[in-house]
Amino acid sequence: MDYLGIGVLIIGIAFAIVSIFLIKALNNLANVLGGVRKTVDQLPDQLDSVMKETSNVLHNSNDTLADVNEKIRALSPLFYIVGDIGESSRKLTSSLVDMTYSVKQSTHEGEQKINEEGWRGIYGALALSYYLMQKRKALKSVQLESQTR
Repeated sequence: MDYLGIGVLIIGIAFAIVSIFLIKALNNLANVLGGVRKTVDQLPDQLDSVMKETSNVLHNSNDTLADVNEKIRALSPLFYIVGDIGESSRKLTSSLVDMTYSVKQSTHEGEQKINEEGWRGIYGALALSYYLMQKRKALKSVQLESQTR
């Protein structure tokens, strides 16, 4: 055998070894592709079930939303009534605030007038006389009740 024959023999052996490795790799690739094929074959059935479940969820969501809308429509007049009551109470309290402010102003003005003109003594005398009259009436009514018994 000459060198050319030995070289071809070595190349043949190397080609056989490479072929064995390629066969193993291709078999593994075939197994992987077989698994992918099985998965892809099951995919339409799985998608059908997912789509059915999604349709059921959407249908239930629509029913729930319709129910919520109906209940909100039923509660809307109540909210309008509460709003009207709030507006009425706001108007009432604002008018009470205005009245209280005007009474405060008139009382303050009267107090300033009494302080300015020195009417404090007369005002006190009038208050004392009113108090004594009320006390006298109370005593008389007590005496009349005790006499009638």
